Amino acid sequence: MTTIRENLEKWEEVYLSPYASLSKNSLGRLRDEEPCDIRPVFQRDRDRILHCKAFRRLKDKTQVFLAPQGDHYRTRLTHTLEVSQNARTIAKALRLNEDLVEAIALGHDLGHTPFGHAGERALDKVCPYGFEHSEQSVRCVDILEKDGQGLNLTFEVRDGIRNHQTKGNPATLEGKIVRLSDKIAYIHHDCDDAIRAGILREEDIPKQVQEVAGRTTGERLDHFIHDIVTNSFGKNDICMSPPVEDAMKKLRSFMFERVYTNQQAKSEEGKAELLVETLYDYYLHHIDKISGELLVLMERGEAKERICCDYIGAMTDRFAIAQYEEIYIPKCWTVK
Repeated sequence: MTTIRENLEKWEEVYLSPYASLSKNSLGRLRDEEPCDIRPVFQRDRDRILHCKAFRRLKDKTQVFLAPQGDHYRTRLTHTLEVSQNARTIAKALRLNEDLVEAIALGHDLGHTPFGHAGERALDKVCPYGFEHSEQSVRCVDILEKDGQGLNLTFEVRDGIRNHQTKGNPATLEGKIVRLSDKIAYIHHDCDDAIRAGILREEDIPKQVQEVAGRTTGERLDHFIHDIVTNSFGKNDICMSPPVEDAMKKLRSFMFERVYTNQQAKSEEGKAELLVETLYDYYLHHIDKISGELLVLMERGEAKERICCDYIGAMTDRFAIAQYEEIYIPKCWTVK
């Protein structure tokens, strides 16, 4: 009897673009396992990521602004959801594999540190093995989740997660969509948040960018996505037109100049880096204080420096601050 999964795989063969990644053609998982009778492999990966602990922690991790005073600033979780939505819109329009782009998008930042890139810089500075959030995201899904068992995801999802940064070169068109969608998402929402915070005004956006891509954040997001769809349709590539790609690069450079290195917006980042470095040094010398499931990895031969990064990198902003206060901030003495 034909299963629901097999019928869905047949539907992909008929409906999806000849350039799409078909579920039945996946290069497989790290460990073989019985296929699901309902869900194709990429949908199954999406579900595993959505239900994992690292995904839930993203809601309390910084995107750009550390501890912003307001309910509407993005967190690492809302950034992830916006990347996913952008990627799904593009994939659906191009008849590529929507389940695959969603799985990659939802998993691409699982390894991000507390305090955003400030935390990442701190761990990269102090750990002799270095630290990069894209590699840590793969480590999360391969090893750290499910008490050291990992999520056992497909090659295509793991490849997309590893290669989601600008320097990456994903093996699938779906991975290329997420790589571009991530950039578009953070440029869009970081600009929106910066305007909300009073760091930017809409009229500050370079005129060349406004003339090509639009005069509001919403117009620019819509224009970028439409341009990708128009220029990638029927091609074995994901690309933008030269004028729009140039406008996006100009906007990204502008954001680095005015927001990502802005002293007002980033005034607390030095403190965050010092906090992360201090926690790393503490746990390196008090390794027994680290979670038991991570200590098991040391018994398998993992270096303690890597385990310290695993522990601190998984922390939310709030938990990292609480740990620092517990270790280093004196408490009032009282008679019991």
